[in-house]
Amino acid sequence: MAEDLVLDTAIRDWVLIPLTVVMILIGILRYFVSKLMQSQPTPDAKVVKEGQVVVRARNLRAGANFIPAKSFRARRAYFSNEENGLLHVPKGQGQNPQAQMFSDPNMAMDMMKKNLSMIIPQTLTFAWVNFFFSGFVAAKIPFPLTQRFRSMLQNGIDLSTVDVSYVSSRSWYFLNLFGLRGLFSLILGEENAMDDTQRMMQMGGFGFDPTKVQT
Repeated sequence: MAEDLVLDTAIRDWVLIPLTVVMILIGILRYFVSKLMQSQPTPDAKVVKEGQVVVRARNLRAGANFIPAKSFRARRAYFSNEENGLLHVPKGQGQNPQAQMFSDPNMAMDMMKKNLSMIIPQTLTFAWVNFFFSGFVAAKIPFPLTQRFRSMLQNGIDLSTVDVSYVSSRSWYFLNLFGLRGLFSLILGEENAMDDTQRMMQMGGFGFDPTKVQT
């Protein structure tokens, strides 16, 4: 049978609150360090030109009903003609967006800086938590949970008799690590550098692929 514990208020004052405050401060510091380390990219004339062509093609598609059909077909052929259309890319000449991204040394360096700014603070913070706060029961969730949540909430505590609702200090660190994105968006704005998962998911869509544009 699971045991109910009475948590000392000193744990709240010296474990729970300091962990939360330190995680928030490190996240804000990471954001500004990432901004300082980020280099200003030089616009590529070819990329800018391709982007303008895409904008013109989208405007043509949006205004197709407002111009004569003959004019629309002529403009569509100008963009998508298989011989000399602006949006037509011959087979074998299209570059993978990911390969294009890694071919830019400045972009690769920015990615390395962002990864370092993510890995180093997390490693040091976890080592600090593991050294000073390992084994502490830091808080209790005010609603019942099933046994499958035990490994997630009681990392570092090897007692099956403790109720699942109790959270260890090490698990509190991970909950803050993945649960403070909303707070960072509120403090730093929507366009902040804290959501590393979203940034990695967007890597596959970075760049311009004219073969996917439809007119």
